[in-house]
Amino acid sequence: MVKFSKELEAQLIPEWKDAFVNYWQLKKHIKKIKLSKMQQKQHHHHRDFNHNNGVFGLSICDPVRFLASKFSRDNEAENIIQVKRKVMEEGDDHEVYETELAQLFSEEDEVRAFFERLDRELNKVNQFYRTKESEFLERGEILNKQLQILLELKQILIDRRRKPSGGIIPRSWTPCPRNSDFSDGQGGAALSGDGTAAATETDDVIAALERNGVSFINAASSWAKTKKGKPKVAMRIDIPAETPARTISAVTSMLWEDLVNNPKKESGTGNFINRKKIQCAEKMIRGAFVELYRGLGLLKTYSSLNMVAFAKILKKFDKVSNQKASASYLQVVKRSHFISSDKVVRLMDEVESIFTKHFANNDRKKAMKFLRPQQQKESHMVTFFVGLFTGCFVSLFCVYAILAHLSGIFSANTEAAYMETVYPVFSVFALLCLHLFMYGCNLFMWKSTRINYNFIFEFSPNTALKYRDAFLLCTTFMTAVVAAMVVHLLLRASGFSPSKIDAIPGILLLISICLLICPFDIFYRPTRYCFLRIIRNIICSPFYKCARRWFDEYDTNHLANMGKYVSAMVAAGARLTYTRQSNYLWFGIVLVTSVVATIYQLYWDFVKDWGFLNPNSRNPWLRDDLILRNKSIYYISIALNVVLRIAWVETVMRFHVTTVQWRMLDFFMASLEVIRRGHWNFYRLENEHLSNVGKFRAVKAVPLPFREMDFD
Repeated sequence: MVKFSKELEAQLIPEWKDAFVNYWQLKKHIKKIKLSKMQQKQHHHHRDFNHNNGVFGLSICDPVRFLASKFSRDNEAENIIQVKRKVMEEGDDHEVYETELAQLFSEEDEVRAFFERLDRELNKVNQFYRTKESEFLERGEILNKQLQILLELKQILIDRRRKPSGGIIPRSWTPCPRNSDFSDGQGGAALSGDGTAAATETDDVIAALERNGVSFINAASSWAKTKKGKPKVAMRIDIPAETPARTISAVTSMLWEDLVNNPKKESGTGNFINRKKIQCAEKMIRGAFVELYRGLGLLKTYSSLNMVAFAKILKKFDKVSNQKASASYLQVVKRSHFISSDKVVRLMDEVESIFTKHFANNDRKKAMKFLRPQQQKESHMVTFFVGLFTGCFVSLFCVYAILAHLSGIFSANTEAAYMETVYPVFSVFALLCLHLFMYGCNLFMWKSTRINYNFIFEFSPNTALKYRDAFLLCTTFMTAVVAAMVVHLLLRASGFSPSKIDAIPGILLLISICLLICPFDIFYRPTRYCFLRIIRNIICSPFYKCARRWFDEYDTNHLANMGKYVSAMVAAGARLTYTRQSNYLWFGIVLVTSVVATIYQLYWDFVKDWGFLNPNSRNPWLRDDLILRNKSIYYISIALNVVLRIAWVETVMRFHVTTVQWRMLDFFMASLEVIRRGHWNFYRLENEHLSNVGKFRAVKAVPLPFREMDFD
């Protein structure tokens, strides 16, 4: 039977761990009570022995005394403790519970300390639950308002399609200087029409939207006029772009709209609200409802787990103290806010109803797939195939090593064509497989240490890659690569033309690309497409992301981060030039730029990314909170990261090696960089996870499309 402490550790919400009942600390208080009771029993036993001069015996009145004491304890059980509820301020619902001992215990100090700690835990749980409940209720009200605005806009679209000759809704979106990439300056959803009927209809729509909190430009009793004498009204529809993927998608959409979909300025009819923006807004509101529902579910789990924890610890107290105090205290717990409040359950029912009606076409089963996504069950077949392909890879690699030795492919007098064309392609595939292996190791460690990587990476729980899946991809891919290398050597030894068999790496590359972009839902399609998006972001976004975040937040750390990328690229360019122009000038440039870049990168790794080198930390030169219990692992990781960061020294040592050895050395250095990045990933995500824990951040803050604007 699994102990409740381990069950609680496995089920609690990692980001809210500090807000849960500290069950382990309460167990320590129980142990103190137990030890105190045992010491007092030994003391009484020794005193009775001395009182009776060592003569033991039983009295015929002992059974009567035992029954009398038992009945007296049962009658006084409910009066052992008294829990008082105090309201902090008048008119405030914030209450504090304090327990007073109505009966003296033999181990009174330990019992008093236990109930003081229990009261603090109950007050902490109550306060946290109340805070989160108010946040989610406020979020629910905002989402309801956003949904009403969306429904109004969709109704406008429907009415305009029915009345094509009615008012004009221009589609001119001008960028706002802050807060968003998309916003309409004057005509995002402007309504205008000819005649009194159109104006009346416009006023009705504006009034309806204003009741839902939408701000309009020049929305006054007398409307401003355009050059053609039409009313000029505008509403702001923001499509925030807070991540690189959203940013690039937003820019692409904006360019497409400007270049292709931009209506002619001289045309006075046929314009309408941008449907694509309405669809984006609907998708954002839908995602916000999903996150709200998820947060409510977490809060409900938080309530139930804490209730069980209180019940378990009080049961242990009764068992150790031979009293019945749990019943009266549990009644207080059940009447406390985090158990008695039903606002969360009612809001969950409301979200289910709204989502089913507006986002699932009244199909509850479809709605539940969004609101309660089911995680895929881990299959033993995945583990079996990982072992199978690992064995195949090892066997094929041994065969390749033997064939390479027999054919002398890596000897000094070998053909340069193999090392210049075939070997680099296979090396790239090998490095990709090493990346996958390191990612699988990261997933395994993150899961073992309960780091919520799905939340940090914003992965969908039902399609996120598990560590077994990552190992399966790695072993499958590597087996295919080594098999292609063996076939290539066999055909080469059989006398086939090198110009023909050298196409094998190209064929393997073509097959890999086809699998990567395959549109069918096979072979981990969500993961493949996520990989493509990440590659796109890596290519397009490092400098732009840093600059944009600095522009949005005015945080100089983002400019410093951009400087790190710049210094690394300058150092890499200098080393590349030095390999072609080996003189003292370029040697000095390489030395200066590489040393500066390395110091810059090491500082950023340890201080910014990992949160280490804090001299005031309770863990010397680390950080206050650590996930791994063995501190020496962190110091070893710091030293390892330094060694891997200065591996560039090899490029300036100018070793006298052959072409084959130089290629092998190049591959070895690239492999070290892949290992360094995998090693860096774990501590970077650990630091990010602890940051989320410190801020109790367990739910994504989804940006909303409709925002209020203030106009002078």
